[in-house]
Amino acid sequence: MNTPLRVLVTCPPMIGQQRHLHPIFTGAGIDVCWANITQTMSEEELIATLPGYDGWIIGDDPATRAVFAAGCAGNLKAAVKWGVGVDNVDFAAAGELGLSVVNTPGVFGREVADIAMGYVIGLARETFLIDRVIRAENGWPKPAGISLAGKKVALIGLGDIGRQTARRLLASDMEVIAYDPAYVSGSIAGVHAATWPDQLELADFVVFTAPLNKTTRGMFNKEVLPLLKKGARIVNVGRGPLIIDSALVEGLETGIVHSAALDVFETEPLPDQSELRSFPRCIFGSHNASNTSDAALRVSLLAIELLFDRLGRPSTRQG
Repeated sequence: MNTPLRVLVTCPPMIGQQRHLHPIFTGAGIDVCWANITQTMSEEELIATLPGYDGWIIGDDPATRAVFAAGCAGNLKAAVKWGVGVDNVDFAAAGELGLSVVNTPGVFGREVADIAMGYVIGLARETFLIDRVIRAENGWPKPAGISLAGKKVALIGLGDIGRQTARRLLASDMEVIAYDPAYVSGSIAGVHAATWPDQLELADFVVFTAPLNKTTRGMFNKEVLPLLKKGARIVNVGRGPLIIDSALVEGLETGIVHSAALDVFETEPLPDQSELRSFPRCIFGSHNASNTSDAALRVSLLAIELLFDRLGRPSTRQG
């Protein structure tokens, strides 16, 4: 009798839907292990665990050369990175090891853009601060916000998420300046191209939707602060290390930055001692912008299908 294939899942949104997804694996004769984690497994844990599995659906775990090498020394045959971001995956090492690894690109643009737009509105009208004061202090605050119409947005990254965000900003009668080397000015009506950090002095909002790579890492730093329009509002739904936390703290302390809305951070979860916690106007997320039940299920089914294909099992596509 053949030994059943084994698959490890370390993606939290997918783990949260295991009741629905588990029968798909068992129906294909695959033993699936749902990792007991909040965010990620460590490199050491993966090196010790992964050799016992034929397939791996990756979340934001450190999918490093050492991890892939350990897996390939055991049974690992294929892996799928759940979602869009791939900065945690060493694809070059996987290729050299002969390991098939893919991701699920272009799947969360609308969902993440919804959060980005929600953050823009939240910072403009201080809705989150009002909620906190009413709840915690039994207050009735009425801060004067700013209108969105006519405000300029520096939008960093114009991939799927960036383009979806631009659509929402334009629908609010905002002006968009895009920072993306692949974008040609005018390709999207109302979206003008610029080279970072040119024209930052014009931006009322700075919205990061870019992926993390050598070019974008740390692009918001202390050298950028003097270039900002005083009172700029910062949004990051891309990757945490696009922004250097200490630079943002300095901007908030000096008033150069009015407030920030961050779904992602340099260190996740946000450390208890982070100085960012001391600024009440700021809005914090939990790296959760893509996580709707509809989108998570759609992407989970796609990830399973891609993995099954690489493991030689029937497609999960329905209908």
